[in-house]
Amino acid sequence: MEQMEITEKRDLLDGRGRITKEGWARRPLWNYDRSRIKASFLRIKEWDYYYVLSDDLKRGLTFTISDLGYAGLMAICYLDFDRGTFDQIDSLAVLPRGKITAREESMSYSDRELSLDFAVTGRDRTIIFQAPSRDWSGEIVLTEPEGTESMNIATSWKENRRRFYYNRKINGLMPSGKVTLKGESFEFTPENSAGGLDWGRGAWTYENRWYWGSASGFHGGVPLGFNLGYGFSDRTAASENMVFHGGRAHKLEEVTFHFDRDNYYAPWRFTSSDGRFEMDFIPRIDRNSLTNLGLIKSVQHQVFGYYSGRIILDDGTVLEIRDFLGFAEDVLNRW
Repeated sequence: MEQMEITEKRDLLDGRGRITKEGWARRPLWNYDRSRIKASFLRIKEWDYYYVLSDDLKRGLTFTISDLGYAGLMAICYLDFDRGTFDQIDSLAVLPRGKITAREESMSYSDRELSLDFAVTGRDRTIIFQAPSRDWSGEIVLTEPEGTESMNIATSWKENRRRFYYNRKINGLMPSGKVTLKGESFEFTPENSAGGLDWGRGAWTYENRWYWGSASGFHGGVPLGFNLGYGFSDRTAASENMVFHGGRAHKLEEVTFHFDRDNYYAPWRFTSSDGRFEMDFIPRIDRNSLTNLGLIKSVQHQVFGYYSGRIILDDGTVLEIRDFLGFAEDVLNRW
C-alpha cells in the first residue's frame, strides 16, 4: 500500500465538493469549509470527542459534542476500572444543522441533563462539565506538548467522492484538573493520566462500520501513544495507523483487529501488515450502546482495557509494551 503524505497546507474541498488531495499528514494541513460541502445537511457529521484515562486512579472520562445532521448528540461517560463499570448520560438536540459545532475554538451545549464546554486556547484545551443528576462536575485542561505530531487523514468513498472523512486524532494530551464523580473527588495530572482528542468533519454515506483503537501514556519515561483504524471510507491513499513516541509520528501500514463479536470481553489481538505492531488486548469495560429506529441504527462497542506486545519504530527500535491502558472499538452506524 502506497500512502500519500500531505506536507503543505491546502483547501480540503474543491468547487465540486471533492477532496483536493487525499492522504495523511502529521499536522492538520487541510482547511475545512462547511459551505463547500455538496450534500444535504442530513449527511454532514461534525464532532469533538475527548478521553482522559488514568490507570493510577482507575478512573476515566469521555466527552462528546457532535452534530450528526438530523440530531446533535452530547455525552459524558464515567469509567470505573476498579469495578469494571461505566455510567453515561446523553442529551439530544433536534436538527442542529451545524450550529453546535460552528465555532471550533469555543464549543458548548447545555440543557437539563448536562452542560459541556470545550475551549481551545493555544496548546490548551479546557473541558468544563456538569451532570447534576449524577453529581458529576469538573474542569480539566488538556495540554498538547509543543511540537507534538498528530494523525490527520482526508479520504472519500469510492461509491461517491463527494462523501468524505476529514479526521484529526491527537494522542498524549497532558491532563490537569479536579473532578467530582458521585461524591468522590479525583485530580488528574500529567503524571497519573493521559488524554486524547478525536476531531472529525465530513459528509458520510448512509451505512458504515469502522474499527478504532487508541492509547496514550508513558513508556520508560517517554510519552507514547498510538492510533489504529480501518473500515471507514476508501483508505487507498492512506491508513490512520500511527505510533507517537516522544511526540514524533511513526507511520504504520495496515493493522487488523481480531476479536469475538459474540463476546467483546474475550481477549483481542492486533496484527500489522508490516510486522511493526503486534499486540494482545485484555478488555476491562465494554462501553456499549444500541439504537434501532428502523432507518436509523447504531451499534457501538468501545472496549477499554490493556495492551501488551511489541512496537517497532521507524529506526528499528523495539518497544516492549505491558498493560498499557487504552481502548478499541467496533461501531456500526446506519444514519
